Amino acid sequence: MTTIDPHRLTGAYALHALSDEENTAFERHLPGCEACAQEAAELSATAARLALAVTTTPAPELRERVLRRITTVRQDTPGRTSVRALPARARLRARTRSRWALAVCLAAATALGGTALWQHQEADNARAQARSSRQTTDGIAAVLAAPDARTRAAALAGGATGTVVVSRERDRAVFVVSGMARPPGGKVYQLWFDDAGTMRSAGLMDPGRADQAVLLRGAVDGASGMGVTVEPDGGSTEPTSAPVALLSFPTLD
Repeated sequence: MTTIDPHRLTGAYALHALSDEENTAFERHLPGCEACAQEAAELSATAARLALAVTTTPAPELRERVLRRITTVRQDTPGRTSVRALPARARLRARTRSRWALAVCLAAATALGGTALWQHQEADNARAQARSSRQTTDGIAAVLAAPDARTRAAALAGGATGTVVVSRERDRAVFVVSGMARPPGGKVYQLWFDDAGTMRSAGLMDPGRADQAVLLRGAVDGASGMGVTVEPDGGSTEPTSAPVALLSFPTLD
């Protein structure tokens, strides 16, 4: 770190490519260098956007296309041997086997019918989740790509770093965090808009992810900043703990 100009490490810092020693030294450099802080925040936001860009969602018509092709598959032709040509005892065994086969087929059809219904419900749930995920991803990308997007970075507890990206034109904000420790058991990180000292819920973070980009729920609507608190699983209507992070929103130049 002593032989490398810290002003040239913003990209490596944004991609978590520095050693622990270099990372610590660079973070000591950040508070005194506004240019590096701004560039590192913008590169972190861009890296998050590029990561989101590789997500894909199955085409909505995939299920219908598969079901349509199944109907074109030709089944094997059954054997031509007539039951009546068999001896009486063999015919009895054949009829018995047929009744058993019919019973098995009916039972299988009932079970498969229940399975098909479950699979249909699961497919509907998956499609709904995919639509919601796609909308969230699109919302994040729209904020990060907005011409008026402004960023502000801050060091968080435990060595984590957070960057808030705000677009006044879109009236939305995104929180990009890296290295966030897991919340205690039964707890979750909750985001808040700071409306002149009154905290307004802005959604929950994924407790299982140390690095994530979160689209704050709701419009910025004149809020001056945001906060993060630790709340019971499911969230709270108002903060119940001291904030683990407070970031003021950047202003337009």
